[in-house]
Amino acid sequence: MTKVFIDGSAGTTGLRIYERLEERNDIELIRLPEELRKDIGARKAAINSADIAFLCLPDAAAKEAVSLVDNDDTVIIDTSTAHRTSPGWVYGFPELSEEIEKKIAVSRRIAVPGCHASGFIALVFPLIEAGIIDGDALLTCFSVTGYSGGGKKMISEYESRERDPLLSAPRQYGITQTHKHLPEMTAVCGLKNQPVFSPVVADYYSGMAVTVPLFRSAINGTAEDIRKIYKQKYSGHVVKYKEEFDEGGFVSANRLCGRDDMEISVAGNEEPILLISRYDNLGKGASGAAVECMNIVMGADKTTGLEL
Repeated sequence: MTKVFIDGSAGTTGLRIYERLEERNDIELIRLPEELRKDIGARKAAINSADIAFLCLPDAAAKEAVSLVDNDDTVIIDTSTAHRTSPGWVYGFPELSEEIEKKIAVSRRIAVPGCHASGFIALVFPLIEAGIIDGDALLTCFSVTGYSGGGKKMISEYESRERDPLLSAPRQYGITQTHKHLPEMTAVCGLKNQPVFSPVVADYYSGMAVTVPLFRSAINGTAEDIRKIYKQKYSGHVVKYKEEFDEGGFVSANRLCGRDDMEISVAGNEEPILLISRYDNLGKGASGAAVECMNIVMGADKTTGLEL
């Protein structure tokens, strides 16, 4: 029986992981009483007694939690931003390559991708790998997300009876171009330049759509070449290519709300081309991805316990 501890189980990501795990009979969940949830001694004991520990914490707290590990056996799966580009940590996106999935299976330190980053990397990584996009390409990315991505504080702001009227309209953020997902978006794809990134939060709970536009003249291939690459790479149950996934010309960002899979598609025309990914920011963008990594570490089917 695999012992699992969720450090930060009261947060949005931790709660969703708990929901995915609580009915499973192949794991034993280590739980702390509410009064010890933030006690450093109790947390240290729980982390070190676990075979697998999820960190669902702010960056500083995640780094502190890693420092509490005093054995060589506990596998840490960190959902924060803290370690996504750190040496010695494996980036937890197994669909990118067999090599990455194999590394996840044997690693003791796994960083779960960021929500926006997941969609961008799923679109761009295979095209860099295939030479369709050059490493020095200048890319842009537009992303729409539900407000749950902002955590408990943003959720309470949107769901308050006395909320600010401005919250009823979509709001662009990250306008300083220093969004915390940009380093992993750049590093994992092997880009020399950070993409220009425009994230937008809108008045719905969860779900995300990420778009990367490409001019035909800026790539080494055609839209059909890109479709063939996606069809070959994304033919599994978690990330999958769809020929068309719009709803009468519209792409709804919350179509996969509550699920742990991701859809990839190519739209536009030969000039320009639109690359689009759609998924739940709390699913494949966070908790679902973390559980998938846990399954791989355990040697279980990677879709076990996921909502697909």
